Amino acid sequence: MSGPGGPGTVDGVKLDRPARRAFLVVHVVASAGWLGLSAGLLALGLAANTSGSAATVEAAVRSMRLFADWLLLPIALLTLASGLVLSLGTPWGLARHRWVWTKFWLTLATTTATAFVLRPGVHEAVAAVSAGHPLPDGGDVLFGPVVSLSAYVFMTVISVLKPWGLTRRGRRLRKAARERTPAEPARV
Repeated sequence: MSGPGGPGTVDGVKLDRPARRAFLVVHVVASAGWLGLSAGLLALGLAANTSGSAATVEAAVRSMRLFADWLLLPIALLTLASGLVLSLGTPWGLARHRWVWTKFWLTLATTTATAFVLRPGVHEAVAAVSAGHPLPDGGDVLFGPVVSLSAYVFMTVISVLKPWGLTRRGRRLRKAARERTPAEPARV
């Protein structure tokens, strides 16, 4: 980490190139893992909803619980943390560009939903199926993965396209930076 204050710094600390690349790799791998886990949960939720076999339904929801308990939350938190470090330690900033700001809030919302909605819903499904009851509500094991997968695909798209431009704060900061920079002499 290096450098004086300015755009892409946190308390005057800017990520140097090796650190930025390392955090970018961590962020991309964690994000892709989260997307893949959501696709896997959707496949298991579909299996639980469409199978006529009680054993298949139980195996599907138990597998969902394993993913939800051991993988989803750590990967969600790693994605959130690495994204925050990247946004705060690079010129992109957290609230300078609309696409970064949108990704931050969607990541925060999906992480919260994972912890407080998806995991408890999967636990309830496992408890019911393990007790010999049918799947209480098939939508419970499908809704979360569908919403999550849609959000992660959307976030991937805006990460690649970087739409919408600067936020009001980003425009204000850019204007202030230009005013601080002395004008270059005209070239003839």
